[in-house]
Amino acid sequence: MSLLRPILRHAILHGSRTAVIDDQRSYCNFSLSMAAMFVARQIDQKTEAEHVGIMLPTSGAFPIALLGCWLAGRVAVPINYLLARDELQYVLKDSDIDTLITVEPMLEFIGGAEVIPEGIKLLPLDKINFRGVPPLRWPRSFSDDQLAVMLYTSGTSGRPKGVMLTHGNLHSNVQACIEHARVTPDKVLLGVLPQFHSFGLTVLTLLPLLVGAKVIYSARFVPRKVIDLIRQHRPHMFVAVPSMYGALLSVKNTGPEDFASIELAVSGGEPLPDAVFDAFRERFNVTLLEGYGLTETSPVSHWSTPESRSDHSVGKPLPGVRTFIFDETGRALGAEQEGEIILAGPNIMKGYYKQPQQTAEVMVDLPADAGSPNFRGFRTGDIGKIDHEGRLYITGRKKEMLIIGGENVFPREIEEVLNRHPAIKAAAVVGKRDDMRGEVPIAFVELNEGMALDEAAVRNFCRESLAQFKVPREIRVLEELPRNPTGKVLRRKLPVNDV
Repeated sequence: MSLLRPILRHAILHGSRTAVIDDQRSYCNFSLSMAAMFVARQIDQKTEAEHVGIMLPTSGAFPIALLGCWLAGRVAVPINYLLARDELQYVLKDSDIDTLITVEPMLEFIGGAEVIPEGIKLLPLDKINFRGVPPLRWPRSFSDDQLAVMLYTSGTSGRPKGVMLTHGNLHSNVQACIEHARVTPDKVLLGVLPQFHSFGLTVLTLLPLLVGAKVIYSARFVPRKVIDLIRQHRPHMFVAVPSMYGALLSVKNTGPEDFASIELAVSGGEPLPDAVFDAFRERFNVTLLEGYGLTETSPVSHWSTPESRSDHSVGKPLPGVRTFIFDETGRALGAEQEGEIILAGPNIMKGYYKQPQQTAEVMVDLPADAGSPNFRGFRTGDIGKIDHEGRLYITGRKKEMLIIGGENVFPREIEEVLNRHPAIKAAAVVGKRDDMRGEVPIAFVELNEGMALDEAAVRNFCRESLAQFKVPREIRVLEELPRNPTGKVLRRKLPVNDV
């Protein structure tokens, strides 16, 4: 089932209710849906291609363009405008779009229209005349397996891949999120994640549209501005990545009263450091709730709630999602046993665009007694375990695992210790080849303002919590760790070969 019809049905029934407030203006449900019909007409006039690109800042303009694509019967391809020029051009070409919905300021941001590959037409949203009444059209009906969007992964380990998500994937995931987190129409959400990001698309765009909740958008994450938006709009739900929560801690003259309205403060996208969790609870009286998911899972698979949270857990699976832990032989493991996390359910992607081999590598047949006969399993590449209450714990990343003297070591374990040091703002650990031990851990750190690195002191600090072979061989200071647009560290861009 597509989200299009229920979203437009709600817009008709509650037309005057405010749906979106962004940096420029507010939109009621009626104006949002009418604008989408204007966009659908423009798409029909501009192109016959199946895929249509969307490159817009986080705002009410994005859902207008997305719904417009679906009204026109097309597949939306949200474009990450923060990519380097070569990566951006690769995605634009690989996605087989010939039309890009955007606005003039966005073109200026990426360096001008000349950055867009030849043959791709621009559909400038800020040039459309939205006056009057657009040609009305009955929302199209889509089957569950029809492609709805194509999201390109951040490319932490190579070229970005186009993740194909169907209408069934999105509808099942949004509905499961609403049920799991008990989101109701009277709630207010604050959205600072980019809408080309899977969490920004699903949780902060489609979810409020479907349930009828108001959402506040900010195009840029500026910590002081976010605090001001929280004070002004008193949101109930806030979703961000750990680095954003860390940045909010740097805003002076803030306290628990500023966050009193927040009922759900959700952290996802990367592991939540203990230091950030502890500081947020101590300073603001807010317990950060970890969630888990991947672009390939539409994206949310697990979500901690106030009733079921446990330290370091990403929570229980959403309704309809099944979680398995497999060992290296493909055998399903029991509670409290570590192995690769395999997910199954209606939220699992259709596959990678034009990448059948890579698709086959991440899909796995479930054992006969798995209880999910209609879905294949997705290999997440993450290592974890499930406790006796059904909560999932992420303990490492399979591809990032270090092998030091024959011992398996996950970078997160070392990073957690480094992040507790008062001089260190953020840390990332990678392996470097070593003739004696196979690999040795190398740490890259950002320092807190006004701090200097005493490498010997930091190494001694690590020895208090880590075995000697896990203590970083070297610690290098970077002004900023290389990150993707949502704050996740890009380990492949760490200058380990320079150490």
